[in-house]
Amino acid sequence: MRWYHYLAYFFGGAFLANAIPHFVMGSTGHPFQSPFATPAGEGLSPAWVNVLWGFTNLVIAYLLLGRVGNFELRRWRHILLAGAGVLAMALMLAHAFGRFYGGL
Repeated sequence: MRWYHYLAYFFGGAFLANAIPHFVMGSTGHPFQSPFATPAGEGLSPAWVNVLWGFTNLVIAYLLLGRVGNFELRRWRHILLAGAGVLAMALMLAHAFGRFYGGL
């Protein structure tokens, strides 16, 4: 496996983790922070923007996990790399959004 496959699996996991809060909040009709709000990452974007942003993150995660190299759910190395990306992004999101929702 080439070095950039490792990188793709890590970032594929990160994009997968980022898709979840945006897609869930948007599909439930709630406004939520997004890069398209004013100020970016702090203001609230409408629900439809978050649905589109969450879906875009899902597509990117699919491209990185499913189309780069040969990602296999039965290979521990692949799962650990994607899981590390999920964990890293989830911790960053918890820190970033915690100040808005009292999680810090």
